[in-house]
Amino acid sequence: MTSETYIDFCFMRAEKGGFAAEIENLLKNTFAKKRLNWFLEEKTIDGAEMVVAEIKGMSDWGSEDETIQFLEAHAEDKFWEYLQGYKMFIYPVKRGCSSCGTH
Repeated sequence: MTSETYIDFCFMRAEKGGFAAEIENLLKNTFAKKRLNWFLEEKTIDGAEMVVAEIKGMSDWGSEDETIQFLEAHAEDKFWEYLQGYKMFIYPVKRGCSSCGTH
């Protein structure tokens, strides 16, 4: 099953510099075999760095729960250390018309 995938992550840490590059590497490692693309926006606020990652593409996950299970199995410890929040929508592609999915 192929699904349209939209995920937003918010990562934060104390200001050190180079945070977007580190998040880029974490996402590359986590989603290495997935057809996903992302855009990173980095901000510095009151001595903290924040990176918002907007991820879009096609995946083989059928639900948000499957996506979370994938992340729990594949994301590195730093991913979880930096993650402050997320939002995700997984839309499985249905056959036929969008009203009933059978024609």
